[in-house]
Amino acid sequence: MPEWDVLITNVHLATMTGPARYGAVHNGAIALEGDTIAWVGPLTALPAGEARDAVDGEGRWITPALIDCHTHLVFGGSRAEEYEERLGGASYGDIARRGGGIMSSVRATRTASLDALVRAARPRLGALMADGCATVEIKSGYGLDRNTELRMLRAATELGREAGISVRRTLLAAHALPPEFEGRMDAYVDLICDEILPAAHTEGLVDMVDAYLESIAFGPEQVDRMFTKARTLGLPVRLHADQLSSGGGAGLAARHGALSADHLEYSSEAGVRAMAAAGCVAVLLPGAFLVLGETQAPPVAAMRREGVPIAVATDCNPGTSPVASLRSAMSLAAALFGLTPEECLRGATQHAARALGLADRGVLAAGRRADLAIWNVDHPRDLTYWLGTRDLETLWVGGAPQTH
Repeated sequence: MPEWDVLITNVHLATMTGPARYGAVHNGAIALEGDTIAWVGPLTALPAGEARDAVDGEGRWITPALIDCHTHLVFGGSRAEEYEERLGGASYGDIARRGGGIMSSVRATRTASLDALVRAARPRLGALMADGCATVEIKSGYGLDRNTELRMLRAATELGREAGISVRRTLLAAHALPPEFEGRMDAYVDLICDEILPAAHTEGLVDMVDAYLESIAFGPEQVDRMFTKARTLGLPVRLHADQLSSGGGAGLAARHGALSADHLEYSSEAGVRAMAAAGCVAVLLPGAFLVLGETQAPPVAAMRREGVPIAVATDCNPGTSPVASLRSAMSLAAALFGLTPEECLRGATQHAARALGLADRGVLAAGRRADLAIWNVDHPRDLTYWLGTRDLETLWVGGAPQTH
């Protein structure tokens, strides 16, 4: 007879597995052993057993805990003033020429201490957890030098440790060209490959490597060099691709076996087919699409047709996506890109896990990590339908309930 640590009954389950919509199991039960799901299914099929802690779910819904697979959560300073200026008619180019834009964040981040970076990011991470997130990806990319990039990754590490959730750290030193390397982009790529990336890897600060492939950022040959270096260190790669122009980013990501390609507004059908063949996840970022006033949506129909997994993330950052709510990003993905509520929830659980290379979470199934979100909603579709409601009853991380 099995003996579980926790048995939760009187619940409905959105397992995100199986043929039913949302993988729904009505009047279900879920048993936890340590940090792992030991059993999940209909209450009528529950095997005889005992639990040290029996929890009455009071008819609520349980989903996998949400996963925000693309954020720039750690940075110094604020660019709210620039946002106000853009609303008043100033162009992004005008602001950048005055020293604003990403370089404003770079200057503020370079002068911020580790403690200051953690303190500033803490409320943003708390907001994501209050939205049901138990796994969050955090990128560097506002340092653009060795010391600050490493400091950002240390801040991400500390945030995960103190919050008690999983933080996946991504080196995005190839986010923009720092001013001290103006006209010497290849020399900066040398610095990334020869110093920044090896130092982050040696210190155990990096889980993935990302780059921004765009006409205003880095080119295919430079991204090839960085990704080749990352793979020699055993690090998976991801790519900011085809956001502002059709630069072949989806295809390049596929050629490198990237976990994901992100943004993808201008990706071609050939690029989508290449992603499908490579098993590359498409990460959609509707917050940036909204804030930048973009008009060309990602090719969602082609992604569906080719069977590309579609994830949804906040892209939380100070310049183009000041969004610290994954549920809001889900709502925006439905409204702006035409995703269904079920696609949005899969995109923030099952497919988001895949975009981070995490096979142990994102669905409710025996043997998977016991990261659960218990919701005060009538149906899982409500998680995309409602904007601004706080419907999380309890977030469970690694088999233990968290306060929020």
